[in-house]
Amino acid sequence: MSHNFLCPQCRNYLNVGENIIFSTRNKSGKEGIIMLHPQLGDYTIIKHPTFEISKGDLVDFFCPYCNKKLISERNANLAKVLMLDEKNVEYEIHFSRIAGQHSTYKIIGESVEIFGEDASAYFDFLNRGLL
Repeated sequence: MSHNFLCPQCRNYLNVGENIIFSTRNKSGKEGIIMLHPQLGDYTIIKHPTFEISKGDLVDFFCPYCNKKLISERNANLAKVLMLDEKNVEYEIHFSRIAGQHSTYKIIGESVEIFGEDASAYFDFLNRGLL
């Protein structure tokens, strides 16, 4: 894998093999592990079948090491992690915490790369320079 994903708090690696690993909590307070595909724009998730998440639910993401909430300071509906590319350039990755909403933002300085068919949900923040 050419990209590594880090917790912005403790800076431990979140990716294992072909997945990014998160501790999560669903809207009813039940906790579970979710694995996301590391390719930005690929919204494949792996979770235990008994861990229920319905489309539209707001999911809390946590670092599996330090247990800090991975919430974006730019918008409460987004989670935030860091990504190191193959040249060790560090990016902020913000992605929707709303189940089924496909919106991801790769940010470095003033440059923003957008992924997902629902990315327009946060265009107001982009236009105002808040995201």
